[in-house]
Parts: sequence; structure tokens; C-alpha cells
Amino acid sequence: MESKLIHPQPSKTHRFTNFWVQSVRSPKGIFQVMLLCMLMMARCTSPEPTNTPEASLPTKTNKPVVQPPPFSSDSAYNWLKMQVDMGPRAPGTAAHSRCASFLETELRRFTPHVRRQQPPITTHDGKRFTLQNIIASFNPDAQKRILLCAHWDSRPRAEMDLNRPDDAILGANDGASGAAVLLEVARNLSQNPPPCGVDIVLFDLEDYGVSSAENSYCLGSQYWSRSPHVPGYRAEYGILLDMVGGKDARFSREGTSRAYAPHVVDRVWGNAQRLGYGSWFVNHDGNTITDDHYYINKISGIPTIDIIEMDPGTGTGFGRYWHTHRDDLSVIDKTTLHAVGHTVLYTLFQE
Repeated sequence: MESKLIHPQPSKTHRFTNFWVQSVRSPKGIFQVMLLCMLMMARCTSPEPTNTPEASLPTKTNKPVVQPPPFSSDSAYNWLKMQVDMGPRAPGTAAHSRCASFLETELRRFTPHVRRQQPPITTHDGKRFTLQNIIASFNPDAQKRILLCAHWDSRPRAEMDLNRPDDAILGANDGASGAAVLLEVARNLSQNPPPCGVDIVLFDLEDYGVSSAENSYCLGSQYWSRSPHVPGYRAEYGILLDMVGGKDARFSREGTSRAYAPHVVDRVWGNAQRLGYGSWFVNHDGNTITDDHYYINKISGIPTIDIIEMDPGTGTGFGRYWHTHRDDLSVIDKTTLHAVGHTVLYTLFQE
């Protein structure tokens, strides 16, 4: 290996001393020394910058806080109940078809920019369905866009239930809650134009998969991430809502969200705590979950977080109702719907 000779550099003190010696040897040098002394005296009498939170805040925080329109938990609950009243919305059922039409019709009340993606899909068990992703856009000409999403289908089997494990579940929280909150957000945006573009995507076939078959869950978001409703679609960030209506719900900072979009997690959780919802949005690092946001991050590259109820006290890590027939209206709490919906609206209107 070739050796390299390293020549030591003079110290800062040594270089500074040589400067003084050389400078006083000429009138020009004396003038330079006098000017330097004046500058040093001015520097010494200037106040030091204080290391206070106010001094370190970025300019963006000086923007006035914009209060969002009021979020109605009653309205969100009614939309949730209307979905549940149709019965389980498992793919291939009449309830699934009715719910898709219902969601599209409701969104068209709030914006003309609504479309469905309806490609044929083959599931892990060889069944073929027509996927129903439902998309609504607000302020479609805005270049800056925010993505809001949820899945609306319900689980076709209750494998975590001792009773009727092969029957489909109502999915009041796991499916209907996220779609209901976004319908109420859409109603608000129709009456109060947002400062940015907003796209609401309701994904189908999120809950059809099995753990033994890779990529068998989240078929709607996988399809949309590869074939978005607008070619080359980009958003500043995305927020996924999944199981956002449960009583005493706790939303930890989910692992995939932290890995791909930590700044969005900080923003949303900070907003929630600022609004007084810290008992729901807890400062705790939760498990890493493969949900719709995983594929949005992985495939489309849009930094997306997941607001999802997690319960470390259960064997599954989710609520005790999860994938059981107990996931009905009895597990829903309007105050949780309000905490999530208000936080999402507040975040949008600070853009």
C-alpha cells in the first residue's frame, strides 16, 4: 500500500499571530488591523442570539392558523350506519355492489370529479371479481395535492370468531369507519374549498387476503398505486384511515408510516395533540403493519401514513372485535370519529 506523507497544518492560534506580525509592517496593514479591531469590538457588543424555541421555529409556523370547517360526528356516524345496514360488503355479494353505488352517489353530491376504477381482479384463491376503487377529487387544477384514503370492503370471513368463522362480518370499524369519515370530509370540502388539491380514494378488496399468500391483501391499493386515476399522479403526502371509529381507540405511530413518512406522522400527531386529542393520538411507536399505505409508499412513492387502531394488550395487536362478528355498531364511538375527522380537516386547512 502506498504511504502518504501528511504535513501538519499550523494551528488557528499560530496563523492568527503571523497575521498580526505581517500586518503592522506597512501602513496598509495597520489600517487593516484597525478595521479588524473595530469589527471585533462591534461583534463583542452585539447581543448573542438566544436559543429559544421561538428563535428556531421555521418561517412556515408564522402562518396564521386556519380553522377548518366543523366536522360532524353525527353525520359520519350516519354514513357508517348506512354502510353497515347493507350487510357485509364482501366482494361478489349484492351488498358489495349496492355499497359501491352508494359511495359513488354520495361523493357526486359533493364534487363532479368522481370516477370508478373497475378492472378484473383474480384473488389468491383463484376467484375473479371486478374491483371497485372509487375516487373523488377536489380543486382538481391545483398542483399541490393531498391524498386521503380508506378501504370500504369488509372481511369475507370471521376467522377470529368461535361462532360462524366462515361467515362474512359487518365490518363497522374495519372498513366502514374510514369511508364514513372521508364522506364527511368530502361534504365539508364541497362547502369550504381547500387551500390545496385533495383526492379521496376508497379502496376495494383490502380485506380479502390471507396471511399465507403474499400480497393477497390490499388489492385495490396495489392496483391504484400502479395505475392511478391520473397518469403520473403525485401528492405531497397521503393519510390512510383504517379502523378509526372504535371506543377508547389508541392510534400509535405505526412502523411503516414512521419508515416512509416520519414528517407526516409528526405533523398529524402534532396537530391532533394541539387540538386536544392526545388521548387518541398517543406518542408511542406502534407495530409495523402491511396495510394499503405500504403499497402506496412502496409502489407510487407517495409518503403515506396510516391512522389505525392498535391494541398491544390483545394477541392480534388489534381490537378484540377484529375479524369477528363483534365488529358491529356496538364498537363505534362518535367521539373517536370526531377526533380523527377534525384532525384530518385541520391538517388539510393548514396547507
